[in-house]
Formats: sequence, structure tokens, C-alpha cells
Amino acid sequence: MERVQEVALEGLTSEGQGVGRLDGLTMFVDGGLPTERVRIEIEERKKNYAVGRLIKILEPSTDRIEPRCPLFARCGGCQLQHLSYEAQLLWKRRQVIDAVERIGKLRAEVEPTVGMSEPWRYRNKMQFPIGRSKDGLRIGCYAKRTHEIIDTNECLIQRAANDEMLRAARRVLKRFNVSAYDEDRHIGVMRHVMGRVGADGETMLVLVTATKELPHSKAIVRALREELPHVTTIQQNVQTYHNNVILGRETKILYGARTIRDRIGDLRFNISARSFFQVNTSQAEALYRTATEFAGLTGRETVLDAYCGTGTITLTMARRARRALGIEIVSTAIDDARRNARENNIRNAEFILGDASKIMPGLRAEGIDVAMLDPPRAGCDQKVLEALSSMSPSRIVYVSCNPATLARDLSILSTVGYRTKKIRPVDMFPQTAHVEAVALIER
Repeated sequence: MERVQEVALEGLTSEGQGVGRLDGLTMFVDGGLPTERVRIEIEERKKNYAVGRLIKILEPSTDRIEPRCPLFARCGGCQLQHLSYEAQLLWKRRQVIDAVERIGKLRAEVEPTVGMSEPWRYRNKMQFPIGRSKDGLRIGCYAKRTHEIIDTNECLIQRAANDEMLRAARRVLKRFNVSAYDEDRHIGVMRHVMGRVGADGETMLVLVTATKELPHSKAIVRALREELPHVTTIQQNVQTYHNNVILGRETKILYGARTIRDRIGDLRFNISARSFFQVNTSQAEALYRTATEFAGLTGRETVLDAYCGTGTITLTMARRARRALGIEIVSTAIDDARRNARENNIRNAEFILGDASKIMPGLRAEGIDVAMLDPPRAGCDQKVLEALSSMSPSRIVYVSCNPATLARDLSILSTVGYRTKKIRPVDMFPQTAHVEAVALIER
């Protein structure tokens, strides 16, 4: 097969690549869109598939638009800026349908995707890797499918305050000649810079280090406060392990409070460096409205939230239920959840620290009516689903950030007496290939 070929593209992969067929091979093309005919150069060929580099678009899709970001072609952060937003929403619904049918072997009603009126500048949290460059430090996004760091000054899906913290951190760390971490040799200091933007302008800047100590820490904090006079808290997170996990277990407060505050609807939440909190606050409101609607609470139910984080879903449900129980394995998140309950004056929520798969069997006597699941991308632990089925809640509301593991878990639940009634996708991450979905599952 010649290296340069023409290919008709028929769809998109779950990672946002154009996909077509060529001489019996499945062909993946970065930057290609469905209905397009493109000229490509084959870069990699395996037994059943090949990867092609886009050379020229011969017949463009009517949904193709000009990407806003000048780094889009190189950066791995966004995958769909070249696809109109209306088409993004349609494709994300199709992604959920395909996963449920192909992986879950199920049929369920999948509603239209809930989108944003302004699908830019929505992320309240940034976490950018730090690497070495000729002039000291490089901070920004990874290039597509590599660990090459693209030096970044502005990211159009980040809140503007995160961009400001990114630029200030780069200037200050360079000024004090703090070394970047080398992941191959496991030497150097700086691994990541993380920022969070909360309500009322509160901001958190976290410097993630591979060492216990941050050189010149007091001087760095002073310089950062001069650069960012309104910063609420500056922290150091220590991540000494030789892996790709961004945050370590130890966090030091260098300046200010331990948490910042944000809100979803009329509920306020305290968020620490390691706590999970939805990165798109406005869409989180749409997500939780959907979860509340699907839960169908009347005020008489006991609700279990198996992956509660800082208590966002638990507290939302507690206001409409008789009682709500939340389980979380991260201790700082549980501390935040309990504080959030107190500050929102919610007295019928209880938070339990530990592994949900180990705690849930002991809660059978609590009479769980509705179960909430909001697991990480890997989906639910098999033992969690087993414990859940033994509790026999009448309804399960599953919030998923990965259609593939959602489909897998829905299939498992279908074998123990549950039926998926409907699924509503919610676009939490515009311009990217990611899609969140809420499923209503009934006994």
C-alpha cells in the first residue's frame, strides 16, 4: 500500500479522530471529520488498522469550522474545535448510544445532549505539566498522544484567572531558577502547576513538587503574591512517586486558607487541593438538576451516594430526601463534605470515610431507597455493584464521565434485576471528545 492515500471518513472515535476504511483496514485520522474525503500519509500500520496524518481536505464537512486556538493542531487538550458546537452535541449523544448498544448490548432511550450557551472559558480548574526547556521551564499542555509540553500562555477553555496564575507561576519559578522534574531520570523539583477558581473571585494556586521541600519557598510565595495580589491561597503538593499521578498525598499551606469556596446553584462548597469538584460549574448545575429529576425524591427516601467527593450530589439530594449518606475514600474530601453540610445548614446528611465496596455491605439495614453513583472514569468496582444489588434500591442514578464503562456497568446491573430507563448526556467539556451522562436505572 502506498503511503499517500485518499480516504472517505464515516465517523469519529471516542477520542475525536476521524475514522474510515481503506483496503479492509480501519483508518484513524487526527483532524478528520465524518463525511469528509481526505488525503493522508500513513504513519503507522498494524494488522487491523492504520493511522494517517492529514495532508489535505478534499471534500470538507459542512460542520467544519475554523478552530479558535492557534495551538489546536498540536495540543492534546481539545479535540473538537474544528467541529461546530451543534455537531459536537449530536456526536456526543451518538457516542453514548453506540457504547450502550455495542458494549452494554442494551437498548435505552438516550435524550439529546444538554449543551452550553457559551462553550468557552468554562474550566474552573487547570493542571499543567512542567518540563525543561532551553530557558529553564516549559509549562503548558501535552502535545497529542505525547509527553512533549507545549508552552502555553492562554487556554481558551480555562477561566481567565487560571491563565493569569499559569503565567505568574512561570515568571516566578524562572526568576528563582527552580528546576523542572525529569520523569525519565526522576530528578528535579517542579512537576505541575494547578489552579482553581471559585466563587466571588477566590483562587487557589498549587505548586506540585517531586521533592519534600520547595527551594526559596518563602521568597517564591512573596513574589507570587505580588504578581497575584488577589490570590486566596498558595499551596505546595508533594508528589514523590515515579508515576503519572498528578497530586500526592501531602499538601502544605504556604499562604492563606486550606480551601476556597464555590457554589452550585444555591449551595456553597469548600474545595481543597485534592478534592474532586466539577470543573464546569454552570454545567454541573444542569447535571445535578438531571440527577435530582431522575431520583424522583418525595422527602421520604434514604439516599446513598457511593462516590461522594466533597458532598455536592449528597447535599443536593439531602434537601429533598429524608436522609442522605455519602461515602468517600479521600479524607480531605470527607472533611470538606462535612464542613459543607454545616455551612449549608443541612443536618440530614452523613459522610463516611472509606472504600465504598467495603462499607456498603454494612449499610444494608439502612433501607436504601435511591443510590447515586458518580465513579471515576474506570467505572464502578465490581464489589460496589454487587453490594448495591444486595441493597435493592428502587432507583439508581448513575453519573458517568465515560460512556464505555457506563455501558459495561449498566450491562452488569441488567443481570441482577435492573433496567436502564433513560440516559441524558450533558456536555461538561465543550471542544473536547469527553461526554458526561446521567442514567436512570430502575429495579
